[in-house]
Amino acid sequence: MTRPSRHTSPGNRPVARSKALFSRGSWPEAKRIGHILRQETVGGVLLVSAAVAALIWANSPWSDLYESIRDHTVGPAELHLDLSLGTWAADGLLAIFFFVAGLELKREFVAGDLRDVRRALVPVLAAVGGVILPALIYLTLTWGRPGASQGWAIPTATDIAFALAVLAVIGRFLPTALRTFLLTLAVVDDLIAIVIIALFYTDHLSLPALLGALIPLGLFALLVQRRVRSWWLLLPLATATWTLVHASGVHATVAGVLLAFTVPVVRSDKAGGPDAGPGLAEHFEHRLRPLSAAVAVPVFALLAAGVPLGGLHGLTSALSDPIAIGVLAGLVLGKPLGIMAATWFVARFTHADLDEELAWTDVLGLGLLAGIGFTVSLLIGELAFGTDSVTDDHVKIAVLTASITATALATLVLRVRNRVYRRIHEAETLDLDQDGIPDIYQDR
Repeated sequence: MTRPSRHTSPGNRPVARSKALFSRGSWPEAKRIGHILRQETVGGVLLVSAAVAALIWANSPWSDLYESIRDHTVGPAELHLDLSLGTWAADGLLAIFFFVAGLELKREFVAGDLRDVRRALVPVLAAVGGVILPALIYLTLTWGRPGASQGWAIPTATDIAFALAVLAVIGRFLPTALRTFLLTLAVVDDLIAIVIIALFYTDHLSLPALLGALIPLGLFALLVQRRVRSWWLLLPLATATWTLVHASGVHATVAGVLLAFTVPVVRSDKAGGPDAGPGLAEHFEHRLRPLSAAVAVPVFALLAAGVPLGGLHGLTSALSDPIAIGVLAGLVLGKPLGIMAATWFVARFTHADLDEELAWTDVLGLGLLAGIGFTVSLLIGELAFGTDSVTDDHVKIAVLTASITATALATLVLRVRNRVYRRIHEAETLDLDQDGIPDIYQDR
């Protein structure tokens, strides 16, 4: 059943309209995004479970064991890689996470629906708005607090796995365009975060090590451009790149993004061109996303989220810290307001309306979900204030509180919208013809 368009003249004649915001994409892209969302949802459940386990463990009689495991040092000292397990998780495992995020971002902009500039403009500017406003709110609320400005980037991040896991639970019937928007926004957000980490959280810079990293990075790029998949060739080069970036003083997770951007997205002409099937980037993404979602991020959460709460008094004391207030307000208020404002400006200056299936309440709900900072926020907190410092503990409590608050508020908004879309879904018949493509995609 075709729904009437809102864009008609008084005489029921259709009028010209601009490109709609969040319009339905292509069917192949919808299938691919659906597959990614299922994997990230499982990862999100594991992430939340690991964070809860870390909190319980760190506030139990066995908290000393938790701290000894997290602070246990392993690795070759001669390479300056004698790091604690917590640091290995933040620097090493999260490099896998950022490698997968880099592959996804490149895939979207080279071969996905976002290669259309008009389509890409919305999530990119929304991500930028969701970075700028939280940072401004944080800086405003922490003005005059010595050293607080170091943490300005903490409330700018969005946790992909956590947010998508929540969305899967509360918004099963929300349109695919909204899920795609949240996924793309979060990936762009992660790229901005890695640039911020590289530029603003590098204490010292060793140019010889950084320039040296270009050698294995270049060899890795040469091999993947020739479509080499052999792990015994690529893994040592990737490890060498990561080691040299780590030695340079730049946060080692930057290596993950640099490596990802060298991987080709489409097949070469000799292999049949773009229409011959998935390229090397999608191959690597398919192989590594389960490792990222099910191992790398949950282990990082287990080793990073364990903070002693100190009971009600300790919790109240932590959340009265201006830095914690700035983080909390930046994530819960700054994220949705920044995303909403940026999206509205796109609509205002491009004369585009929301797709006729959607409402601005949906954008608000997604903006609230983006306030779940967690993984990257915890990482930036450690970089800004030092692991195990009192301020870092306050930041962890603020990030956890903000994530819970953002989840609750997003649930209130999106559950109502989910019921609306469920009724639409039940009223409409999305028939699958023999070609296996829903009619609504063919109609468009």
